[in-house]
Amino acid sequence: MGKRGIKKKGVVFKPKITRALPVGAYIKVADNSGAKEVMIIGVIGYKGRLNRLPTACVGDMVSVTVKEGKQDLRKQVCRAIIIRQKQPYRRRDGTWVEFEDNACVLVDPDGKPRASEIHGPVAREAVERWPDLANIASIII
Repeated sequence: MGKRGIKKKGVVFKPKITRALPVGAYIKVADNSGAKEVMIIGVIGYKGRLNRLPTACVGDMVSVTVKEGKQDLRKQVCRAIIIRQKQPYRRRDGTWVEFEDNACVLVDPDGKPRASEIHGPVAREAVERWPDLANIASIII
């Protein structure tokens, strides 16, 4: 059996999810931090083949730059967690999940959300990996 979702020595392995958001993708910000749209500039912890664009999926922490939003946030490099993706992915129980849009939440480098509220649904995979998101999420799917 693979290491999907198996807990080993306090570390939870991330389940295999279809990676849908490459570096350079513009995504919506689904919280009340003041940013409206961000661009992915890096994926934290991504290890891939030489010259391949790093890609992210639900639950991944990414490095982003703010493209639209409050003036003090624009052109700043921040960290964010992907909470929704359009590309369908399969859960272990056999169900397929897809959302209407690609969205993220701005966080601190240690994973604490900057905002106090998340608009729209949040994927369960993101909440399992980052439990602090559950406190401010309105809907978890």
